[in-house]
Amino acid sequence: MQERPWLTSYRSFGIPAEIAPPTHESVTELMQEAMRRYADKPAFRSFGQTLTYADVDRQSRDFAAYLQAQGVKRGDRIGVMVPNILAFPVAMLGIIRAGAAQVNINPLYTPRELKHQLQDAGCEILVIYNGSTPTLAEITEHTPLRSIVSAGLALDSGSALPSPPVDARLSNVLPLSDALALGAGLPFTPVQMGASDLLFLQYTGGTTGLSKGAALSHGNLLANVAQFRTFMPAALREGEEVVVTAIPLYHIFALMVNFISYFSVGADNWLVANPRDMDGFVETLRQARPTVFTGVNTLFAGLTLHPKIREVDWSRLRLTAGGGAAIFSTVSDRWQTITGQIICEGYGLSETSPVLSLNPGAIQEFSGTTGLPLPSSDVKLLDDNDREVGIGEAGEICVKGPQVMKGYWEKPEANAAAFTADGYFRTGDVGVLDARGFLKIVDRKKDMIIVSGFNVYPNEVEAVASACPGVVECACIGVPDERTGEAVKLFVVKAPNASLSEAELMAFCREALTGYKVPKFINFIDALPKSTVGKILRRELRNV
Repeated sequence: MQERPWLTSYRSFGIPAEIAPPTHESVTELMQEAMRRYADKPAFRSFGQTLTYADVDRQSRDFAAYLQAQGVKRGDRIGVMVPNILAFPVAMLGIIRAGAAQVNINPLYTPRELKHQLQDAGCEILVIYNGSTPTLAEITEHTPLRSIVSAGLALDSGSALPSPPVDARLSNVLPLSDALALGAGLPFTPVQMGASDLLFLQYTGGTTGLSKGAALSHGNLLANVAQFRTFMPAALREGEEVVVTAIPLYHIFALMVNFISYFSVGADNWLVANPRDMDGFVETLRQARPTVFTGVNTLFAGLTLHPKIREVDWSRLRLTAGGGAAIFSTVSDRWQTITGQIICEGYGLSETSPVLSLNPGAIQEFSGTTGLPLPSSDVKLLDDNDREVGIGEAGEICVKGPQVMKGYWEKPEANAAAFTADGYFRTGDVGVLDARGFLKIVDRKKDMIIVSGFNVYPNEVEAVASACPGVVECACIGVPDERTGEAVKLFVVKAPNASLSEAELMAFCREALTGYKVPKFINFIDALPKSTVGKILRRELRNV
């Protein structure tokens, strides 16, 4: 087989082609080492409260002891439905120290979504944010739950921080502070975990039906942490990094990068529970003076428009990483003007722990790609007949590597469809590799629009339209058209007081797009539908 093109780029950037053999048996072992090494350093900050690594060590041990007293054993699945507050890291580390696996649950789920996930994963214990308990109260009797632990904005029940009350319809709910107090007086038996043990059930977005749990092992996450550290060593300095975490920790991007990777090197992590409170968010950035910041395109776009963003001292910033959706060059340019740093775009999925590709830290200009495949990964692009396409040709991105899940939780039919005959995971995304091995995501296969037999990829249309003066955000979909089969429909959020018209925007698009790609319909709307992670939900635009 011809050498993969990214290996030449590896050599020019000084990136090893393979990661070193693992030095830890499990993520639990990796995290415990960090808690010992950085005991006196701040680990997490939230709402004016700070936990040191020693605090996290003690409290997670106490929670693990409480769980073991509840009969939790190796391999049990425990749900965590908590935003970015101190309860999240304490609960997660307690769960994995007890030998269980964590099921990450969006605190904004509807009752239907929560019921499906609890039933599918077989969760008997749930750690839940107080403010999410009304959702749980709607469906508790239809779940396997036998124990509920509630979490407020502070770990200490006596804190003055105002947390919502637990829904009165729920019974036998124990506050996390009480569970920790009980655990402090109980014995704890360490559980020796291995690379093949289940660590997380990470549920996919469910865009095509009921969500599936990607079964991620300790080995998967250890590998992705090692790949990230090998690829970006200058941004993972031992005991020196300051991270601001605004993307949700229940999302695998923040969980692997912001939490596990940076915890392992002793970072000081500032948690943002509600990034929609932009004033509070910018104030956190001002106080933290981060060395590392991660986000999605919509988050960066919003920050760059905030009137006080230039009051933040960005002089220590070494890495801005973006993922989850395409980063637009216009947004990266605005970010670079303010911070001096480009947005380093990456790509991945829940099923891949999550990072598959990333732009090297040495790149000084926004590349418009998702970078190079990570070390120890192999990527090939396949056509509809599972034949590998050539350089510069579009094909489905298929990947093999130590960060790729073994399969979906108890879904043998889905697993058979998810992998090629030779074991490559089918991402469902369409991409192009250039001669240097940089991967560009063209789009999701199912989002592709076909106009008169020609393929139109929404990301391309959106990137062009977003560069038009007066456009804040946009998204496009295909709609039925009698003449061309489908036509492009663009939804646009205008800047305040912008006088942009449909005709002006169409003319702007026509300058950069061939005729069949130009939007036939343009709708100006107040806001685009988004997930809690900030992804634009194109499927919901079909009902607008």
